[in-house]
Amino acid sequence: MNARQPSPARRRRLIRHWDHQAGRATVETWTESSRAWICSRATGSVLEVCIGDGQNLRHYPLGVTLTGIDQSPAMVEATRREAARQGRTLDVQVADAEHLPFPEASFDTVVATFALCCVPNEHAALAEMVRVLGPGGHLLLADTIASPNWAIRLLEHASNLVSVPLEGHHQTRHPRPIVEALGLEILECEQEHHGLIERLHAVKP
Repeated sequence: MNARQPSPARRRRLIRHWDHQAGRATVETWTESSRAWICSRATGSVLEVCIGDGQNLRHYPLGVTLTGIDQSPAMVEATRREAARQGRTLDVQVADAEHLPFPEASFDTVVATFALCCVPNEHAALAEMVRVLGPGGHLLLADTIASPNWAIRLLEHASNLVSVPLEGHHQTRHPRPIVEALGLEILECEQEHHGLIERLHAVKP
């Protein structure tokens, strides 16, 4: 088995963990500015990968067409309830970020916020996001990354010792080099909270 892939039993345990979290998450104020920054740039047909319980829905422009996926069935149901509460229409389904159930070039925008830190293989997930993105389409990412501040980065690595085994949550990944290697042009890239969060806007040629 690929070392980057969890065993089937571990994958089921991680899905149960996120099922348990569905609808329980409180709005994290330290991520809100990045969520708003990302979603305000979404246009046309939008896919949100690892949509969770719909915390981004209120930030999207009204004119976009929303599709979402998440591997947790409970998160998908929580998103449907949140969309109904807001009066928003979207198609949301259970699916794996590393094997998206859509044809190539299906979307104008692909969004993932605080998601790549939790997928087993972020390279595979990003390759899938690029595959389903149409030419000229926009990839919008926000995530925790390895901070350039050595003291904070040390704390992140220490936290990984607990969060990776328990939740599959990696705090020291960095999507930007992968996005560049996949051939996308970086239009905007900003960091905040001492480099803990990076938000990125790239376009597919």
